[in-house]
Amino acid sequence: MRAVLDGELRGVYEDRRVTVAGFLRQWLAVKKEELAPNTYAGYEACVERDLIPAFGHYRLPDLRPKHVERWIAAQRKAKRGKVTVYRIVSTLRNALNAAVRAWGLRYNPAKHSVPPKPRAAERACWTPDEAATFLRHGAEQYADQLTDLFEVMLGTGMRRGEILALHWSDVHLMDRKLYVRWTLAAIDNGKIHLREPKTEASRAWISLSPRVMAALHRQAAIQMAAHPNGRLEGLVFARPGGTPLRPQWVLDQLRKRTAELDLPKIGLHDLRHTAASIMIAENIPIAVISKTLRHSTIAVTINLYGHLLKDSADEAVTALASALDRADAHMAGPADPTTGHRLGQAA
Repeated sequence: MRAVLDGELRGVYEDRRVTVAGFLRQWLAVKKEELAPNTYAGYEACVERDLIPAFGHYRLPDLRPKHVERWIAAQRKAKRGKVTVYRIVSTLRNALNAAVRAWGLRYNPAKHSVPPKPRAAERACWTPDEAATFLRHGAEQYADQLTDLFEVMLGTGMRRGEILALHWSDVHLMDRKLYVRWTLAAIDNGKIHLREPKTEASRAWISLSPRVMAALHRQAAIQMAAHPNGRLEGLVFARPGGTPLRPQWVLDQLRKRTAELDLPKIGLHDLRHTAASIMIAENIPIAVISKTLRHSTIAVTINLYGHLLKDSADEAVTALASALDRADAHMAGPADPTTGHRLGQAA
C-alpha cells in the first residue's frame, strides 16, 4: 500500500517484485517486434551474456550507478574491448530509459555511466590498381559467379546484404539499371532473413556501368541456359538450388582470393568503401557520391569519407584563392609601367 501511495504521489510506480533480469527480458520481447533481426540478436547477446549475469539479481528499483561503474571497472581490468563494453552499457541505458518513460523508474542509473564511444577504426580500402588486379585475377583464374558478384559490388558500391538479396525481377538490363528492394542478413551466420532495407534512401535505383552490365549478362546467360523455360527468376547470385549464398562463405572466398595476390586484407563491406574512395579520387562531386551510395544525407557521406577528401579540399582552397586574386587584380586595374603601382579600375 505504501508503494502504491508513493507511486500516486510521485507519478512513478517502482514495482519491487520486478528484477533487472525480468525487466530486460520483457524489454527484449518488445524490441523483437521493432528491430531488424541482426540488431535484435546483438541486443539479446548483450542481455543474456553480460547484463543478466552482472545485474539480473537486483530488484529493478535497487540498481544504482555504482553497480554499473563497478562492472565497467572490472571489465577494463580484464582488458575487455572498449567497443564491446560501450555496446553493452549502451544497451543497458536504452533498456532503462524505457523503464523511465513507462514511469517504472524515477531515474536511469546507467544514464551517465556509458563510456565515451570509441572512435571507429579507419576502413581499409584498395587502390584502383589493387581493385583492378583482384577483378582480373578472378576473371582469369575462376570466372565464376563470385567473380561477377565482386565486379557488381565494386562497380556499384552496393552493400553485402543488398547484393546477396538482389532478384532478377529488380534488374532492368535494357535500361541499364537495377533497383535495391531487399537486403539479406544472416544471424550468427545461421538463419537467413530477407527484409526491406532499413532506410528509405537505401531503396533506390542504381545505374550500371558497361563492366557491371557485362557481369550481369554473363550471369543471365548462365541461368537462362540452366532454367527449364529459359526465364530469369529468383536471386541473381545464389547456390545451385536457388537458396541465398551465405555471407560468411562469400567473405571466406574474398579473403582466399585476396591472399593469393598478397593484397591488403579487407572485408565485404570494404568493397563498398573502395568504390567510394575511387570515386573521391576521381573528383566526383560529394553530392553525387552520396546519391550513388544511397546515404540518407550528404553529412553521412562526409562523416564516413571526410578523411579521403584532403586533396579535394586543397584544390578547393587553391581555386578560391585564385578567384580572389583575379577579382583583386581586376578591381585594382592595370599597373603603372613607371611605378608598378595599380592605377585603379579602368573606366
